[in-house]
Amino acid sequence: MIGKITGRLDWRGAGEVLIDVRGVGYIVHVSDRTMASLPLLGEPVSLYTELVVREDLLQLFGFPTMLEKEWHRLLVTVQGVGAKAAMSILGTLGAEGVARAITLGDARAVQSAPGVGPKLAQRVILELKAKAPAVMAAGVSLSARAEVDDSVIEPDPARRPPAKTAAKVDEAPVRRAAFTADALSALLNLGYGQGDAAQAVATISGEDPDADTATLIRKALRLLAPR
Repeated sequence: MIGKITGRLDWRGAGEVLIDVRGVGYIVHVSDRTMASLPLLGEPVSLYTELVVREDLLQLFGFPTMLEKEWHRLLVTVQGVGAKAAMSILGTLGAEGVARAITLGDARAVQSAPGVGPKLAQRVILELKAKAPAVMAAGVSLSARAEVDDSVIEPDPARRPPAKTAAKVDEAPVRRAAFTADALSALLNLGYGQGDAAQAVATISGEDPDADTATLIRKALRLLAPR
């Protein structure tokens, strides 16, 4: 499973960002609060992530701290609270605000999150009253922000020094090997088994020798999808 992503911020959208990790772009859903804390486009970024798997959909949700990730996990255990509703609550209140609202039984604070009605807010308070203390007790150890490790980030092409002139070689086999390796790594990170992932990538690569990493991943996911 994908628990953390470090790369370059490539795009911002409504409630989601694209993080480029060595040529593979990951769409990560984030709260408004997290979005506001992210760096400029092209800059390094690191987020803890939670992969939500549905029958026909894989979604990554991103968090600046493990504390927010744990609160998100706890919130979605409440009947009627989906992953996006949990993000809405966290985006409105923050991890500390959620803890305070549950401790004080403040359903109105929870209800202030977009898309959360009074009945659902009350259910959050009632169902998490007994579970919340465990997360709050671990708050200090989980509150550190995800740090960027520059050694795992592909250098920005715009900032690379000019390459030395060298004899021309056929780079196509090298590129194909890199594409297949990155595609296989991405599929393993999504939870697919080594054998199934490798076979799917090999099949697609054989059918389309010019396929890049993104194409390999997309077609392999279609091949691996349950029928």
